Amino acid sequence: MGLHPHQKEELADLAVVAMHERGLKPEFSSAALEQLKAITTSDTNESAGLADLTSLLWCSIDNDDSRDLDQLSVSEVLPDGNVKILVAIADVDILVPKNTPIDQHAQANTTSVYTSARIFPMLPEKLSTDLTSLNPHEVRAATVTEMVFKPDGTQNSSNIVRARVHNKAKLAYDSVAAWLDGEGPLPEAAASVPGMDQQLRTQHSLAQQLRAVRREKGSLEFQTFQPKAVFDGDKVVEIRQQVQNHARQLIEEFMVSTNGVAARYLAVKHRSSIRRVVRSPERWARIAEIAAEYGETLPVEPDSLALESFLAKQRRRDPERFPDLSLTIVKLMGRGEYVVERPGGPKVGHFGLAVRDYSHSTAPNRRFPDLITQRLIKAALSEAPSPYSDSELEFLAVHCTRQEDAANKVERQLRKSEAAMLLESRIGEIFSGVVTGASKGNTWVRIFTPPAEGKLVVARGQAVKVGDKVRAKLLSTNVERGFIDFEMMG
Repeated sequence: MGLHPHQKEELADLAVVAMHERGLKPEFSSAALEQLKAITTSDTNESAGLADLTSLLWCSIDNDDSRDLDQLSVSEVLPDGNVKILVAIADVDILVPKNTPIDQHAQANTTSVYTSARIFPMLPEKLSTDLTSLNPHEVRAATVTEMVFKPDGTQNSSNIVRARVHNKAKLAYDSVAAWLDGEGPLPEAAASVPGMDQQLRTQHSLAQQLRAVRREKGSLEFQTFQPKAVFDGDKVVEIRQQVQNHARQLIEEFMVSTNGVAARYLAVKHRSSIRRVVRSPERWARIAEIAAEYGETLPVEPDSLALESFLAKQRRRDPERFPDLSLTIVKLMGRGEYVVERPGGPKVGHFGLAVRDYSHSTAPNRRFPDLITQRLIKAALSEAPSPYSDSELEFLAVHCTRQEDAANKVERQLRKSEAAMLLESRIGEIFSGVVTGASKGNTWVRIFTPPAEGKLVVARGQAVKVGDKVRAKLLSTNVERGFIDFEMMG
């Protein structure tokens, strides 16, 4: 492997180039860094007047390596058998006012961009991983969404308050999921807090119920391909696929519920808001054709329940190829986008989540639409005028959609370069894989170990179609461009 001795450094450099190419800013301005110097504490005069919820058994559950902690949750079983869930979202706005230099950088990029060699945070790390992060054993300002659920999983009531909170346990998805499934011990951070185990079990059982309710309404269960490079020092040593598990589902359900409350709260207050929507799939006819290839008949009009039952059946029938079917359907559904919803205006729902009210509000440290929503909610709570005019919101909705798309492209580009780097010493080896696409005379293959995608050279007379399992010989790699070429074996 004499070619790329400084792999991490090289991938970080490629990421900077990709950021520039896509119109994203890899570095903070000098004005933003000056503003940052003046922020030395998370305490502000404003936070002194907030409700005190620091004594509750709050915990965070996130990726093992996450340092920007946006949300905490806590549960309480009420005497009537209902369950109250509180979700705290970091108050970023309290330290980053609108239109300050740091806010201008966040508005330019609109999202943190995660590549394995380098993260490009939307907010400087001193804020996103410290002063505005809900870190363990620190008191922080937050907006808290209170939701009461009936035993059947339907929501009874909700409320939003501003409060001070205190994270009692920083937990990670995989170890919490292993414990919930009886395959591992209660993580040490939870075990050291009396009552935290019961907390987690209550949150888990409610989340599974919420999930079932959404599935009944036709929420779509996708499994997309999200490989991640693992480094040993400077060297890429493997690529791991992220697995869906009960702890991820727990947070996902609470975030969907919280985002729903945020959207409805602003609607009830007759305020304009930014919504995240996936419109009913424009390419439904093509989705129906794909289902027909699998021997299933879908209705003529878009129907998320029918689509979900088809996907669920395929996941059981052929789990190995399911991620590719998922990805095909996701692409056909069209991407999510941000739109402005005005009081009394037309309503658009989120087809894929089977929810009609959906804003992005739960990750203000790493997504700008969530910071916008936080400001709208804080203004509504104090009955102040909206900090954004409708025309500003219109501009930002389009801009956030475009920049999020650009960030996704950067992340995808870098995943290709990582895979090319890992494979460049294995040219000539033969891998098992599945054909994932064919267009304009090109065929694409995804190999299973390591999980990576590349182009498949098919000899004349060899017929392959999407979904075929194949054996592919690695011909060449190009790290800079993220190209990986395979040749189909007999």
